[in-house]
Amino acid sequence: MSDEEWLRYAIRLAQRAESQGEVPVGAVLVYNNRCIAEGWNQPIQNNDPTAHAEIIALRKAGQILNNYRLIDTTLYVTLEPCVMCMGAIAHARVKRLVFGAYDPKRGAVCHALQLSDAAFLNHSVEWTGGILEADCAELLSDFFRARRNQSKGR
Repeated sequence: MSDEEWLRYAIRLAQRAESQGEVPVGAVLVYNNRCIAEGWNQPIQNNDPTAHAEIIALRKAGQILNNYRLIDTTLYVTLEPCVMCMGAIAHARVKRLVFGAYDPKRGAVCHALQLSDAAFLNHSVEWTGGILEADCAELLSDFFRARRNQSKGR
């Protein structure tokens, strides 16, 4: 499958997060063109601040591969990862990261921080951003617009 097809899969997972009242972010981890793990945001549902889509996918993949190193994998995620997720991605030795929407305020790939090739992390992550950017960004902006409108109605 192509990067766009995998990212569409991640968008469906983000919609699952949204249906559960979570910020709509989805992630798919691929190895040899096969999905080995997936995740969607669940920090509210799980009472766990680390339950971001990327972390959930990385944890599942580690169990499936029986290894904390996820060599030669590609992670597809709908939003530029935060500092926590980018650190985990680097430590897991994910080879490639593909994301949809950029996050100028909190993105740790190429915005608030540039951790994709930070020398102190011992691993450089290849990355491509902006794939299906409009679709991913619209999902997030619609979610937060609905939240603001709901707050105004109270």
